[in-house]
Amino acid sequence: MQLFYDLFSNVLNFTWQEVLMILTGGLLIYLAVKREMEPALLLPMGFGAILVNLPFAGTEAVEALFNAGIASELFPLLLFIGIGAMIDFGPLLSNPKMFLFGAAAQFGIFFTLAAAAAAGFSLTDAASAAIIAAADGPTSIYVANYFHSQYQGAIMVAAYSYMALVPIIQPPIIRAVTTREERRIRMDYNPAGVSKATRILFPILVTIIAGAVAPKSAELIGFLMFGNLIRECGVLDSLSQSAQHELANLITLLLGISVAFKMQAELFLTWQTLLILALGLLGFVFDTVGGVLFAKVLNLFSKRKVNPMIGAAGISAFPMASRVVHKMGLEEDSYNFLLMHAAGANVSGQIASVIAGGLLISLVEGLL
Repeated sequence: MQLFYDLFSNVLNFTWQEVLMILTGGLLIYLAVKREMEPALLLPMGFGAILVNLPFAGTEAVEALFNAGIASELFPLLLFIGIGAMIDFGPLLSNPKMFLFGAAAQFGIFFTLAAAAAAGFSLTDAASAAIIAAADGPTSIYVANYFHSQYQGAIMVAAYSYMALVPIIQPPIIRAVTTREERRIRMDYNPAGVSKATRILFPILVTIIAGAVAPKSAELIGFLMFGNLIRECGVLDSLSQSAQHELANLITLLLGISVAFKMQAELFLTWQTLLILALGLLGFVFDTVGGVLFAKVLNLFSKRKVNPMIGAAGISAFPMASRVVHKMGLEEDSYNFLLMHAAGANVSGQIASVIAGGLLISLVEGLL
């Protein structure tokens, strides 16, 4: 009888905020399982959100995981090794012009910084929220943790959620700023040969250049490029496969459940959190629009037209953004194969978002 009484008392201890966060966790699990949107991340994040909002359960274990992996910046750095090992920079190296689209698609970051500062957030919190626009989860975690933002939970959830929702969010934005004729533009793919020496030197040179241009990005870009060097060196194939699969999957799972520590109702359900989610979404829209408009401007001065949708792939969400652009191209013209061009812009966006994060840190510290 006492057992049933305790159970009933525990149920009565739920607040509406905790119930709402548990439902949010359920939604994330639904998106992961039913819609197959970043399941390795959204499923543990959703389960973690449920766990930390049970009034009769402690959060010490999740907090310990958060402190060990996120507060120490360990998980983002290790995850970048796995991401780097997954990336083939061949399409980018064979068509270096794609670097421009990665840079152009970071406009939303600086727009969000200005908008968040205008909305009353401190400069450090505004900078932390700004990286959401790039849909770059590890960099968002790194910047938010660097500035010790009190909105880390909202920033992390927004960055990874928008990254997972790229197939839903981007298509209507792209259609709104392009014509059917523009979406049907075909682009020939005649890749230049990329030597092994170039593939090996590329991650080393990018690390050196990025470290010189944006020193605060050196750690992240360095770990990303180290992962790519493992892939391209040709003598660590088994280690490369482990980084791409076992390491990346394990860190993603741990990262998802660690992020949930910042999804406790009393921390998460504030009007500032909702505003950050909205600003992040707006910045993501501007990132996409900025990339597309840049491609359209480029076409005014070029005889060989670029499909403007390629610009939308310049965000950091790899490889989802390039797949979205390729799929939209096929929907308009079944012979319009844009995947390799989009992949070049997409991996460029991965580099650009990390550098933008480093520049943002330097900019804010210079103003403080």
